[in-house]
Amino acid sequence: MTQSENYPMIAKTMAELEDVLAEELIALGANDVEIGTRMVSFTGDKRLMYKANVHCRTALRILKPIYNFKAENADEVYDALKQINWEDYLSLDKTFSIDAVVFSHIFNHSKFVAYKVKDAIADWFADRYEKRPSVSVTNPDIVFNIHVAHNKCTLSLDSSGESLHKRGYRIAQTEAPLNEVLAAGMILKSGWRGESVFVDPMCGSGTLLIEAAMIALGIPPGIHRQNFGFEKWNDFDEELFSEVYNDDSGSREFSHRIIGSDISPKAIAICEKNVRNAGLKKYIDLSVKPFQQYVEAPAPHGVLITNPPYGERIKVEELSELYSMIGERLKHVFTGYDAYILSYKKESFDSIGLKHSRRFFLFNGALECEMREYEIFSGKRDERPVRETPHGKGASAGDRAYSERNSKEGYRRSKRAQDGASKLQSESYDTRHEEKPRNTYRRKRVDEGWEPGLSFQSEQGQPSRSDKPFKLRKPASHSDHSFKSGKPSHSDKPFKPDRSSDKSFKSRERSTSREDRREPRSDNTGAKSFKSGKNFSGKEARPRDSRKRNSREK
Repeated sequence: MTQSENYPMIAKTMAELEDVLAEELIALGANDVEIGTRMVSFTGDKRLMYKANVHCRTALRILKPIYNFKAENADEVYDALKQINWEDYLSLDKTFSIDAVVFSHIFNHSKFVAYKVKDAIADWFADRYEKRPSVSVTNPDIVFNIHVAHNKCTLSLDSSGESLHKRGYRIAQTEAPLNEVLAAGMILKSGWRGESVFVDPMCGSGTLLIEAAMIALGIPPGIHRQNFGFEKWNDFDEELFSEVYNDDSGSREFSHRIIGSDISPKAIAICEKNVRNAGLKKYIDLSVKPFQQYVEAPAPHGVLITNPPYGERIKVEELSELYSMIGERLKHVFTGYDAYILSYKKESFDSIGLKHSRRFFLFNGALECEMREYEIFSGKRDERPVRETPHGKGASAGDRAYSERNSKEGYRRSKRAQDGASKLQSESYDTRHEEKPRNTYRRKRVDEGWEPGLSFQSEQGQPSRSDKPFKLRKPASHSDHSFKSGKPSHSDKPFKPDRSSDKSFKSRERSTSREDRREPRSDNTGAKSFKSGKNFSGKEARPRDSRKRNSREK
């Protein structure tokens, strides 16, 4: 394979970051760029593959497809893969692993597909050499990716090895660290590139701060990594990779400050370690400071991006008060700033009390989150100057595609919420009007382990033996769907009428017991100065054994 030969590649990413990744690939010189679901396909040569691994901030993996076929069962997968000349990609002295992604009605389990691929590779070598290469799950030399969509199968070489979100600068972390790819995507979506002050008043382990500094200085995110998957390939071009790795043409000057603070001294200590390891200490200011103690903005204008607690992994007693405080500080202290808040509960955004100008749909792990933009200005909203948006008339095709994609995602989520609310309302109506036995199944109490954001589900156990009806307390924080409990009982004890005189007491007893039992509806390291060979912190850059690099001075 010659250096100039182009071939198709696939860049994997997180959901809703596909548009940002496509822009990054185009800037690197990729051709035939097409956006898919959690992936972007493109074409390019070996140099571009190396550059994509080193420079893409929102990519998780760069795959190189090597074989496409169709299979209707597991035996056909095995037979098709036995036809490949595996010596082109693997040798007996190298270890390998299989990463399987399956979306198919034919194959129900991704591990089963991975086993079939492993068997085909091992048997191919065994038939020829009576030996087989070893499988390594922790640190394999070669990683193969098999993607199955219905009956269409694609086998690829994983050029990245470990996921690209593992930059290499993080040596410590807090309880709920932000994924590096998500942090970079948030900053890139905001449009900030280092033109002003950057503030994160709830910085945690410092992921947003470090990613912001690398973006502002033009430091490639892959510069901290120890190795990439393609370095073990048979056709690895060490000289070409050295040229790509040491290219400093994208470096920029940054004349502003990046400011981070947190209420936790432990979090700031962890953040300092990561910042120092990334070689960015001279650009980032850190302090132990609660958000509510900000009485003056660090500069007249700037960008504030933060990821407050959601009330899931990090517990906050009064989540609504926290977000109300955030809104109050933004309005009274950070006038002239563009603020971006990432969260996933509508009630949290409502508590901020400010009208957002834009919103971006993102995923933080499995949580469907939003990043909302707030333009903080003084005076009345009608008096502020209208800011031009790139998604209106005259917008580029990429901008229009992004706006349309964002609108579709918002519609999808709101439609799902409406359908869920309608279904719950119907189920609640049916439940209220059906005859129930006196002893109903208990619901899980708030103090028995219910967490905000999780739906109520009835316990499939025996009926309660208590003579007292169960009363459910309304939780302080609940999910996005409306929460309506039944009419509460006016007494802790069930109503016991005198049945001796009036026949109407029987109907009154049935009505009262039903009301008392009514239940709520459920909610469905361091960054390198490329020319000098030193870190920004002054340390000697990491040497690469047996690799030609630019001259380095201590």
